[in-house]
Amino acid sequence: MLVFNFICSECGLRFDIDPQRYVCPLCSVKQANDQPLSGVLEVELQGAPEGNAADLAELLPVAARYFPPIPVGNTPLWEPAALRAELGFDALYIKDDGANPTSSFKDRASFLVSAYAKQNGIDTIVVASTGNAGSSMAGIGAAAGQKVILFLPKTAPPAKLIQALQYGATVHRVDGNYDRAYELSLAYSQAAGGMNRNTAYNPMTIEGKKTVSLELFRQLEKAPDVMFVGTGDGCIVAGVYKGFRDLRQLGFIDKIPQIFSVQSETSDALYRAFNSGSFENLPTRTVADSICVDVPRNGIHALIQLREYGGKVITVSDEMIIASQARLSRSTGLFTEPASAAAFAGFLTVRTTLPRDAAVVILATGNGLKDSATAARGITVPERLIRSLDDIV
Repeated sequence: MLVFNFICSECGLRFDIDPQRYVCPLCSVKQANDQPLSGVLEVELQGAPEGNAADLAELLPVAARYFPPIPVGNTPLWEPAALRAELGFDALYIKDDGANPTSSFKDRASFLVSAYAKQNGIDTIVVASTGNAGSSMAGIGAAAGQKVILFLPKTAPPAKLIQALQYGATVHRVDGNYDRAYELSLAYSQAAGGMNRNTAYNPMTIEGKKTVSLELFRQLEKAPDVMFVGTGDGCIVAGVYKGFRDLRQLGFIDKIPQIFSVQSETSDALYRAFNSGSFENLPTRTVADSICVDVPRNGIHALIQLREYGGKVITVSDEMIIASQARLSRSTGLFTEPASAAAFAGFLTVRTTLPRDAAVVILATGNGLKDSATAARGITVPERLIRSLDDIV
């Protein structure tokens, strides 16, 4: 039987799981302005599962009966034949998390946060988002009958705003960027109550995201050799590591995959810190809104794991992201959003350094219709209208 507790990712102090505890009380006092969160908590598991790794619910700290009735997870693992042949990687895979109910990987975190809130009798969830986490929490909350309060930066793509409103969320549009929305959401939840779902701040966000690694193990019947993950806050990277770490702890695998964390050249705070050892708060911009952050909230925690397990942080240009989005669509039939295309662009950038027989997974985190305006930059829309076949030149 497994038992669960919180553990600080920095000092190792342990705590009982408590919905009022978000970060380590000792390490969080070191929190500096314009820096990533200090004292990020993880869910630590101890003991052994009664079943096996195929029973994902058993490896989560909330009982299955609290999860809302919406089919999160179990997303397809594509085997892109044409792309494999073109690039010479016979074990190239794409994990399509755009197939989740709200068309986003973020459903994994929202699903667990929703269950955690229900288990503790909390019916209001507060979240800041560039778009996907907010629309995800709104959709999952709708299925669970929970109220969702969303703080969304003014630059969020209209499709993500509309999606959240369709699900019934209360949306506050912030005259500022994601970092400002994050600060306002924390202040709101501290004043008005409810559960805060913010990335990294709520330990269940990382824990929910680990399920992608558990699924990959089940689908491949092993861990992949290499993964590429588009990165903003660093929470998805941490979740991917957490899943594989749990699998290794339980004896299902014996090594952690090499993970490439891919950022845009113009939103590269984690990349700069990976190379310099410190975080510098600089204004960012990128076509990949899902990974556009000035301060990666889970930056410290993500860097600890990337360094410990031989991961790398690389950057790609916005032009490469747009071109890679179109290339992926045309070669596989998978239309994915720019943050996912960044992961594919990262693979294209370093593929000559990888063994051709490596099992490589590209993590596709969202559907391309989430941001059709950016996708339009990689295609040519016909301007000329025809009235008959005689008009076709």
